[in-house]
Amino acid sequence: MDLLRNRRKQAASTEPSIEPSLDVTSLPSLSGSASPPEPWEQVDISSSDYARRRRELMEMMVDLRSMGADALIALPSVVVIGGQSAGKSSLVEAVSGINVPRDSGTCTRCPMECNMSSHATSWSCTITLRIGFDSNGLDLQKPTNVEFGRQITDRSEFEVWLRRAQAAILNPNVPSSTFHTKTIEELRNIKNTLKFSRNVVCVSIEDPDATDLSFYDLPGLIQNEEAEIVALVKSLAEHYIEKKNTIILTTIPMSDDMENQQSMSLARAADPNGKRTIGVLTKPDTLGTGAINQRRKWIEIIEGRSEEHTLRHGFYCVRLPDDAERAQRLSRAESQRRAAEYFDTTSPWKDVIDRRRFGIPGFVSDISQLLIRLIEEALPRLREDVDTLLAKCIKDFDALPPPLENDPQIEVLGRVNAFCDDFKSFTNGSHEDKRLAQRNRALYAIFKRDIRGTAPDFRPFNEPEDYVPLDDTEGNMTLTERDPGVRVMGIYDIRKVIQEAIGWELPNNVPYQAKSNLIAQFTKLWVAPSERCLVGVNNVLDQVIDTLISTHFGRFKVLEEYFGNLIRIQVDICRARAQDAVKTALELETTTPHYTQNTHYLQTLREKWLAHYKTVRNRPSTYRAPIRHKKKGKSPTVKPSISSGPRSSNLSEAHSIPDVKSDTEMYECPPPTLGWGISLKGCDPDQTYPETPESKALRALAEAGYAGLRVSDLARLLPPDSFEEELVVMADVRAYYHVAYKRIIDHIPFTIEHALHHALAKQLSQSLLTSLLTDAASGPSFSERMKELVSEDASIAQKRLMLSTRKERLLNIRRRLMTFSNGI
Repeated sequence: MDLLRNRRKQAASTEPSIEPSLDVTSLPSLSGSASPPEPWEQVDISSSDYARRRRELMEMMVDLRSMGADALIALPSVVVIGGQSAGKSSLVEAVSGINVPRDSGTCTRCPMECNMSSHATSWSCTITLRIGFDSNGLDLQKPTNVEFGRQITDRSEFEVWLRRAQAAILNPNVPSSTFHTKTIEELRNIKNTLKFSRNVVCVSIEDPDATDLSFYDLPGLIQNEEAEIVALVKSLAEHYIEKKNTIILTTIPMSDDMENQQSMSLARAADPNGKRTIGVLTKPDTLGTGAINQRRKWIEIIEGRSEEHTLRHGFYCVRLPDDAERAQRLSRAESQRRAAEYFDTTSPWKDVIDRRRFGIPGFVSDISQLLIRLIEEALPRLREDVDTLLAKCIKDFDALPPPLENDPQIEVLGRVNAFCDDFKSFTNGSHEDKRLAQRNRALYAIFKRDIRGTAPDFRPFNEPEDYVPLDDTEGNMTLTERDPGVRVMGIYDIRKVIQEAIGWELPNNVPYQAKSNLIAQFTKLWVAPSERCLVGVNNVLDQVIDTLISTHFGRFKVLEEYFGNLIRIQVDICRARAQDAVKTALELETTTPHYTQNTHYLQTLREKWLAHYKTVRNRPSTYRAPIRHKKKGKSPTVKPSISSGPRSSNLSEAHSIPDVKSDTEMYECPPPTLGWGISLKGCDPDQTYPETPESKALRALAEAGYAGLRVSDLARLLPPDSFEEELVVMADVRAYYHVAYKRIIDHIPFTIEHALHHALAKQLSQSLLTSLLTDAASGPSFSERMKELVSEDASIAQKRLMLSTRKERLLNIRRRLMTFSNGI
């Protein structure tokens, strides 16, 4: 004992003070660190303020782990790792004063948390099973702590109870109480359900001779086992040591080279700079007196002179009881006395100045001190982390829909009515979301453009391709977007159509069939734009319906699926009816008779076009097209109005308005070479052209009393044309096109709106309620069916439970942290 006291005094003379630090990586080196007197020196440290605070910190860490805090925040901890035959079990026994199982092969198959407290008058121990993972290794929403057996007061009983607890962990489907009476032999013969488990056996030791300390003992790293088991043990170690608040204790047998130790490799991977790793060198007595080089190398490592193996907190060397000494059941004091005597009398260990680097007492004291400092420095950050997690948890919890409070029948009917009312407001444009009206207006504008592009292209010349298109009676504008189905027709083309239609008509009578055939050429082109327009409107409707279904029924997945199917059935019915209505509207225009009561407008247009065609024929050079190099295979085309492809899932597309040109933008101004002495509409309004003969003639006629005439009226003064019949047919057909064009561009949109949107809005409420009542009446109970429809989605209920449990855990953790803070 005097020898031990001399060693303590020698070590104390070299002890500098240690300043507080932020975390484990910034804590000062343990070399020469100060510590309170050890209990085996007959000094009672349990009465000191330091011992009280250390005990309170340790108790708080135990409480936090029992709450499952280590699954949410990084709690400061000490983890012991090492390979088989590295002396890890002996180290744990020497530190804790308990005997752990020792079998051939791997005997530790789950983590053990050892919490040691010196605040006791006699030795006792309790074991608890902390179940935080299911049998598949997945986190449980809330960990449970199961007290395992009675309080142990006899040290000799501890080993069998530890074996029983580990067996209970490895067989989660068997009640833990089943293992309370198992013998060691029975436990060895059990075929465990699991090979390893992440669940923890928690050992709480009250020992007046102990130093307050808490650490994890992990299963020993193995090599000669199945690959799956080797990887599982390795991943378990990696999981524990990767946390930045973890002190890594790696046991290294001095009988082997440092480079061969897997535990050091894992520690370097988790802690590349060696700031939180402490090496514990075991089995120094296995080095023979002839192993001079090996001893020299180990001395350099212990003294911190090795360039290859440097750790911030250094290495400790311990001599642990061998098998013979364990058989003698030596006391902790006797084991430590023999180890101290060995290091103080054996070369080269006796020559090392820093004596705290040898033996269990100095090692345990320094580790305990380092852990306490780490916990103290981590407390503010732990509180911040808990507050951050709690705020996020509350935010996620509040984002979930609250549990249903209304009567299920009221809830269902209320949501159906709200859906129908919203859709009606979408249809009539009174809803604040204007996507349906705006998008459809844009589609109808595209439809109008496409129909305008089907206008007949009559050019009253022998070679019509050599002249510009005549798309305006004033000759001011030219259509720039023309349907590719429109055929350029000259004077002989019209004559041929007339001749092919002649039946038994008298001479000088143009067959009605000729005009009908020419009208059919442009009305048949209206089918495709109408179908494209309907497809586009259907796509927009689908997007709006999907949005409203999700908005009003999405909270309850069963309700959303049920009414979603019913609503889409009604949409399909109205869609089919709308398609038939559009088809009927098109048949009115594409089949005979071609009729209108708007005769005044028709006659006016006929006269304008006839005069225009005559004027054009009288001045062919003015309308001759400029010579251009045409590419082979190229022809004017109309851009597609709306895609008829699959429905878009992007609801933002419903708000986009296509680029639709106005009537004036669909034309181009021709060069001002007509020489009519007027400022052409659509061209430069500031430019005035010289007075032409036509202008002079109109002025002279006005002076003679024939006022109100236009340039087009002068065509009546022209001599008869040999193609007069053909020009009349051109004028009749072109005039009827304009009458029918103005009719169809309104008729098709109105047909779609009323046959699709308004019809759906009108019948939706009645059809949904009828289907609901019919379905409920066919079941055993109307109320049960309503309850089923508004049953909460399982994932939402599970998430609410998970967040609620997490919130409760975080509140408990926060309360415990604040309680400790207020008690300081």
